[in-house]
Amino acid sequence: MVTETLQAETRPIDWKRIFFLALGLGLFTLVYYSSAWPDAIDPNGERFVLTTEAKGAIAVFLLAGIWWVFEVLPIGITSLTIGVLQVMFMIRPANAAFKDFMAPSVLFIFASLVIGMVFTKTGLTRRIAYKMLSIVGERTSMIYLGCFMVTAALTHIMAHTAVAATMYPLLLTIHAMYADDRQPTRFGKGLFIGMAYVAGAGSIITLLGAARGAVAIGFFKDIVGREITFFGLSYYMFPVGWVMVFILWAFVMLFFRPEKQRIEGIKERSAFMLKEMGAMSRTEVVSAIIIFLCILALSLRAFIPALAGVNKTAIILVSTILFFVLNILDIKDLEAIPWNIILLFGGAMSIGFCLWETGAAQWMAVNWLTLFKEAHWFVFVMSIAFFVMVMTNFIMNVAAIAISLPVALVIAPYLGVAPEVILFASLITSGMPFILLVGAAPNAIAYDSGQFTTGEFFTYGLVASLILMVITALFVLVVWPMMGMPVLLP
Repeated sequence: MVTETLQAETRPIDWKRIFFLALGLGLFTLVYYSSAWPDAIDPNGERFVLTTEAKGAIAVFLLAGIWWVFEVLPIGITSLTIGVLQVMFMIRPANAAFKDFMAPSVLFIFASLVIGMVFTKTGLTRRIAYKMLSIVGERTSMIYLGCFMVTAALTHIMAHTAVAATMYPLLLTIHAMYADDRQPTRFGKGLFIGMAYVAGAGSIITLLGAARGAVAIGFFKDIVGREITFFGLSYYMFPVGWVMVFILWAFVMLFFRPEKQRIEGIKERSAFMLKEMGAMSRTEVVSAIIIFLCILALSLRAFIPALAGVNKTAIILVSTILFFVLNILDIKDLEAIPWNIILLFGGAMSIGFCLWETGAAQWMAVNWLTLFKEAHWFVFVMSIAFFVMVMTNFIMNVAAIAISLPVALVIAPYLGVAPEVILFASLITSGMPFILLVGAAPNAIAYDSGQFTTGEFFTYGLVASLILMVITALFVLVVWPMMGMPVLLP
């Protein structure tokens, strides 16, 4: 005890941490106590007033962004700070600010993490990993590609959160065969960051990958009066998603080139270990059936009206309950849940709803988009894509779509821009938040590996986001018009 006390007393002061703690608090204070800001005015003359509560929401938003990026506190504690500040400064009441920490989307992430635990505990993860490695071979570049292609393919039929939770233990198994411990390696960084990025790229291709597509199509139908079908969306998004998958593979190979070009003998070793495991156990079979039925039910919601009304969170939580009813999991497994990640997304939901309910998000969207109301049509479309990309890194991508798409679709006719190109460009960038962990659940799940820091994710994410904007521009200007998408109004 005395030794620990002495060590604490002699520990050097972390000035960098203190600086960013103070910077977050300083920005919060500066914005919250500043005088009233000008109203935002849309092209129809509607005024959006920035109330004191809305200004407070922006202040909390800035503090959270600084503390999350530089990890001055555990990311879950920063999330708790978001709720506390809303209540203490009367931005939102407690029953609103803290209720969001257990919103359906947060519970969906919880249930997805439980599925990942089941894969690990039952041995399904090792079985899948050994099978894949026996196919892709020893080259680490091909192991990268194999993992990324499986991740992207799975997001065509199930939510990217569930895919990330499924792939996470598999990647841990692969990394354990590459390195003797869980210390960070370039290969580990590439595996987990790449998985998070690719999960986003794959999830834009169908309506099953994430909820954002259905929400965007709903807005489009209400405002424009035309319907985008399930396969109509996939027709335009399939090439974008898979182009990004292969570009992200090249990105990972460039920035996270593995220390070893090959894992010698891994193909034979994997085949041998798979054989040693023998036939699937009863627990593995039951777990696989539960998971398969859960995925099937989630997928069929898009096609069967009777299932459409059942919330996806309730469906996936049925699997969690069954795992405990059938003794596949026990209380120790429940205690092992990474609550830091759950709290992270609770905070993300809370700040997202805070910006939305106070009107701060609409104020920001209108101010940003009206800057480009007289710009060239291409600049306008890319400004929308950029705004959605930035916002979806801080708040739910569904909210980012909800605050920007209606405004953009109102402004578009003034510039002669077809609404389809705005819809699809927004869906590209809303699906790939590469900068902050809170942008998407796969980002946070990957972070739990301990292979990278929030600062590293932020830095490499800036480069990946620049690449994403270039690819979006290429599709808007060249590829989609060739595929028959209307870009300009007659």
